[in-house]
Amino acid sequence: MLEVNQLARYYDDVKAVDNVTFAIDKGEIVGLLGHNGAGKTTVMKIISGYLEPDEGTVVVDDVDSKINPKAIQRQLGYLPETLPVYPEMTVADYLDYAATLKGLEDKRKSAEISRVVKATAIANKFLAPIGTLSRGYKQRVGVAQAILGRPKLLILDEPTNGLDPGQTQHMRALIRELASDATIILSTHIMQEVDALCSRALILRSGKLVVDAQLNELRQSRNLLLTSSLPETGMSSLKALEGVAKVICKGSEVIKGNESANHYCITLKPEADQHALSAAINKHIVETGRDVYALQPEQRSLETLFRQVNEEGYQREESANVAD
Repeated sequence: MLEVNQLARYYDDVKAVDNVTFAIDKGEIVGLLGHNGAGKTTVMKIISGYLEPDEGTVVVDDVDSKINPKAIQRQLGYLPETLPVYPEMTVADYLDYAATLKGLEDKRKSAEISRVVKATAIANKFLAPIGTLSRGYKQRVGVAQAILGRPKLLILDEPTNGLDPGQTQHMRALIRELASDATIILSTHIMQEVDALCSRALILRSGKLVVDAQLNELRQSRNLLLTSSLPETGMSSLKALEGVAKVICKGSEVIKGNESANHYCITLKPEADQHALSAAINKHIVETGRDVYALQPEQRSLETLFRQVNEEGYQREESANVAD
């Protein structure tokens, strides 16, 4: 549905977006992540047609943005982080104005305004001036204008910004519903939003795309966590198992009587089969007369991955290995 190829954008001598390439299918909700200055907003503005790329292409439904940008913009809804609303306008007037800009007319315009007002639960503020609204209501008005006309591509920058927990749950449900008919790019600094809504993450660092992978793949590391009565002197036997790259003892605890359990982190070689090696480790320890209390894959949080991505030396290839 969306194809971004070798995208680049300069601000004077600074390359804000550096050869970014990715594709998103219809119905996907993809998280676009990165620290401030990583290039997220520039990428979103280029996709929306607000900025032109210095290099590369953006194609939406086989339409090239350089050839027919208006055709793409008619299929697009965009909620910027800072919404350009007019405080003196009522919600009704603002949505009518936004619908006109999107080419909606007559009965279709009225029907669409009614639909988005209901979807974002702002009917009780319909005739209120925007300047009198709370931050949360302004955010919902922004989402309402973004989804006018049922866009095929929806770009949401911090959509739950300013919402209370109840409103956040409502917004998440709305975004999931919208994904049945649209492709959604969600940019946020709130990792819980990505975990709750997205199936995939794109992470930018210094203008480069360093991660493009499914979330369930990113959460998996190449480490196994073992709790066992195996003493530290037995670590060498674990290291000798085929497929084991490294073994670290991360401490111990007394679990029953005077018996202690050691906690090990076992790093697998890239080619190792996690299930087969888990079975081999369990069998080896039992055969030595020791007990296995727990053996499981290490689950990595999105916050941990995000921190690792922004450490010096992290490379795109490294994330690809994790995903594989």
